[in-house]
Amino acid sequence: MANPFCHVELSSTNLASSKEFYGSLFDWKLEDVPMGPDMSYTMIGVGDGTGGGMMKNMIPGSPSFWLAYVQVDDIQTATRKAEKLGAKVMRDVTEVMGAGWLSIIVDPTGAHLGLWKPNARAA
Repeated sequence: MANPFCHVELSSTNLASSKEFYGSLFDWKLEDVPMGPDMSYTMIGVGDGTGGGMMKNMIPGSPSFWLAYVQVDDIQTATRKAEKLGAKVMRDVTEVMGAGWLSIIVDPTGAHLGLWKPNARAA
Protein backbone atom coordinates (compact mmCIF):
# COMPACT_ATOMS: atom_id res chain seq x y z
CA MET A 1 0.00 0.00 0.00
CA ALA A 2 1.34 3.42 -0.88
CA ASN A 3 1.70 5.94 1.94
CA PRO A 4 0.65 3.78 4.90
CA PHE A 5 -0.04 5.13 8.35
CA CYS A 6 3.23 4.34 10.11
CA HIS A 7 3.20 5.95 13.58
CA VAL A 8 0.68 7.37 16.04
CA GLU A 9 1.87 9.88 18.64
CA LEU A 10 0.30 11.22 21.81
CA SER A 11 1.19 14.75 22.86
CA SER A 12 0.12 14.73 26.51
CA THR A 13 -0.35 17.51 29.04
CA ASN A 14 0.51 14.93 31.73
CA LEU A 15 2.87 12.31 30.35
CA ALA A 16 3.16 10.31 33.59
CA SER A 17 -0.63 10.00 33.83
CA SER A 18 -0.92 9.03 30.15
CA LYS A 19 1.75 6.34 30.52
CA GLU A 20 -0.02 4.93 33.58
CA PHE A 21 -3.43 4.97 31.90
CA TYR A 22 -2.45 3.46 28.54
CA GLY A 23 0.03 1.06 30.11
CA SER A 24 -2.82 -0.31 32.25
CA LEU A 25 -5.48 -0.22 29.54
CA PHE A 26 -3.54 -1.99 26.79
CA ASP A 27 -0.84 -4.64 26.55
CA TRP A 28 1.67 -2.12 25.17
CA LYS A 29 5.40 -2.14 25.77
CA LEU A 30 6.38 1.40 26.83
CA GLU A 31 10.05 2.27 26.49
CA ASP A 32 11.49 5.65 27.51
CA VAL A 33 14.04 7.10 25.09
CA PRO A 34 16.13 10.11 26.17
CA MET A 35 15.90 12.98 23.69
CA GLY A 36 18.03 15.59 25.43
CA PRO A 37 18.14 17.41 28.76
CA ASP A 38 14.59 18.81 28.63
CA MET A 39 12.71 16.16 26.69
CA SER A 40 11.96 12.48 26.82
CA TYR A 41 10.01 10.27 24.47
CA THR A 42 8.20 7.03 25.22
CA MET A 43 8.05 4.52 22.38
CA ILE A 44 4.89 2.42 22.20
CA GLY A 45 5.42 -1.16 21.07
CA VAL A 46 2.12 -2.81 20.14
CA GLY A 47 3.32 -6.10 18.65
CA ASP A 48 1.42 -6.44 15.37
CA GLY A 49 0.21 -3.21 13.84
CA THR A 50 1.31 0.40 13.85
CA GLY A 51 3.21 1.49 16.93
CA GLY A 52 3.77 4.96 18.19
CA GLY A 53 5.02 7.17 20.92
CA MET A 54 4.14 9.58 23.71
CA MET A 55 5.68 12.90 24.63
CA LYS A 56 4.98 16.03 26.63
CA ASN A 57 2.66 18.37 24.74
CA MET A 58 4.80 21.24 23.45
CA ILE A 59 1.94 23.50 22.30
CA PRO A 60 1.02 25.99 25.06
CA GLY A 61 -2.70 25.95 25.88
CA SER A 62 -3.41 22.91 23.70
CA PRO A 63 -5.14 19.86 25.19
CA SER A 64 -3.64 16.39 24.86
CA PHE A 65 -4.07 14.95 21.37
CA TRP A 66 -3.16 11.99 19.17
CA LEU A 67 -1.46 12.60 15.81
CA ALA A 68 -1.18 10.03 13.01
CA TYR A 69 1.84 9.96 10.68
CA VAL A 70 1.87 8.80 7.05
CA GLN A 71 5.07 7.49 5.46
CA VAL A 72 6.30 9.29 2.34
CA ASP A 73 9.17 8.68 -0.07
CA ASP A 74 10.21 12.34 -0.31
CA ILE A 75 9.38 14.48 2.74
CA GLN A 76 10.28 17.80 1.10
CA THR A 77 8.15 17.12 -1.99
CA ALA A 78 5.19 15.80 0.02
CA THR A 79 5.26 18.79 2.40
CA ARG A 80 5.44 21.32 -0.45
CA LYS A 81 2.67 19.47 -2.35
CA ALA A 82 0.40 19.60 0.71
CA GLU A 83 1.10 23.32 0.99
CA LYS A 84 0.24 23.89 -2.68
CA LEU A 85 -3.01 21.99 -2.15
CA GLY A 86 -4.01 24.39 0.64
CA ALA A 87 -2.47 22.89 3.78
CA LYS A 88 -0.64 25.00 6.34
CA VAL A 89 2.75 23.72 7.44
CA MET A 90 2.65 23.63 11.23
CA ARG A 91 6.15 22.16 11.49
CA ASP A 92 8.43 22.16 8.50
CA VAL A 93 10.72 19.24 7.70
CA THR A 94 12.74 18.38 10.80
CA GLU A 95 15.33 15.64 11.31
CA VAL A 96 14.62 13.29 14.21
CA MET A 97 17.84 12.03 15.80
CA GLY A 98 19.10 10.22 12.70
CA ALA A 99 15.94 8.09 12.49
CA GLY A 100 14.30 10.11 9.74
CA TRP A 101 12.46 13.35 9.04
CA LEU A 102 9.00 14.60 9.93
CA SER A 103 6.73 17.49 9.07
CA ILE A 104 3.28 18.34 10.40
CA ILE A 105 0.59 19.80 8.18
CA VAL A 106 -2.89 21.17 8.84
CA ASP A 107 -5.22 20.33 5.98
CA PRO A 108 -7.73 22.84 4.57
CA THR A 109 -10.41 21.54 7.01
CA GLY A 110 -8.16 22.03 10.07
CA ALA A 111 -7.15 18.38 10.56
CA HIS A 112 -3.52 17.78 11.59
CA LEU A 113 -1.39 15.06 9.99
CA GLY A 114 2.25 14.11 10.34
CA LEU A 115 4.41 13.10 7.39
CA TRP A 116 7.36 10.76 7.99
CA LYS A 117 10.37 9.77 5.90
CA PRO A 118 12.50 7.11 7.59
CA ASN A 119 16.27 7.24 7.24
CA ALA A 120 17.16 4.23 5.09
CA ARG A 121 20.13 3.51 7.36
CA ALA A 122 17.88 3.49 10.47
CA ALA A 123 15.12 1.35 8.91
